[in-house]
Amino acid sequence: MGSGILWGVQFEEFSREQLPGLVRFAAVLTGDRELAQDVVQDALVRAHRAWRQVAAADRPELYLRKMVVNGYLGWRRRWYQRSVHPTPDVALLREPTAPDPARRIADADQLSGLLARLSRAQRASIVLRFYEDRDDDEIAAVLGCATGTVRSHISRGLSSLRLGIEEGKESV
Repeated sequence: MGSGILWGVQFEEFSREQLPGLVRFAAVLTGDRELAQDVVQDALVRAHRAWRQVAAADRPELYLRKMVVNGYLGWRRRWYQRSVHPTPDVALLREPTAPDPARRIADADQLSGLLARLSRAQRASIVLRFYEDRDDDEIAAVLGCATGTVRSHISRGLSSLRLGIEEGKESV
């Protein structure tokens, strides 16, 4: 088997293993499953082209997440692809009801609306911390910034989320 085929097999196995988690991560990051799939697809195309560099990284899965985050951060430049739809009235999501599976969907919609209010860097930091369970150093590596900047993004983002939740409670 030639080395080109071996590299191709390694990339295929790696991408197949990473794909479900990447799409979930990107969906939380973007707030839009279709856009998430596009961002992940673009990242995988770029990763395939630079596979030797990706495979040689200490943490190839973090390198790939960095590619997804960079694609998401550059997504605004391609404004014609943007399609975030925040929930128009989050107060409706707080009406007391019997627990049912739809509540989880409503909570996800509310969270998506609140996350959409954050800056892209704050949103990426919070998603990496609380959804991906990444530490400050890993988040800094993905975002390409200092760990202090990560802490600042998370702190400011959480403050914004708290404020959004409080505003929602007051409008009820």
